[in-house]
Amino acid sequence: MRRETAYKLAGRKHDGATPRGAGDIAKSREIRFKAFPPGQILQARRSLAALRGVRVEDGRDERSLVVHYNVLDYTLQLLDEALVGAGFHLDRSLLVRLHRALIYYVEDTQVHNLRSPERLIKQSHEVYIQAYALHPHGDHDDTPPDLRDFK
Repeated sequence: MRRETAYKLAGRKHDGATPRGAGDIAKSREIRFKAFPPGQILQARRSLAALRGVRVEDGRDERSLVVHYNVLDYTLQLLDEALVGAGFHLDRSLLVRLHRALIYYVEDTQVHNLRSPERLIKQSHEVYIQAYALHPHGDHDDTPPDLRDFK
């Protein structure tokens, strides 16, 4: 049975307009840059601030920026790829790369879960009962009831 059929039989509507369980979709992430070339932090700050829905602040030190964004609009991976594509040099130390990879995975999973329709957990048995009743099946016996019990 297709997912759409199950949702239709259960009487659920999933238009994707309002994400359910949106929880914490506002993210604050730190982006670390290499020391070379000088002046790239200021330029990156201007580039990120030009994006609608992205707010940029100074980081913990002079080689980092903190970005605030909505995970349904942007992800850290998208922002990092845009910066690298524009010629900025991000910090590539092992710890930073591992931290970045974990954040990429978590945000990708969160976006996928927010955009997928709600699962039919409580009404799933009712959907299959209705589907079974609508389809012809092989348990029909044409023998009259009084002859079925004859032994």
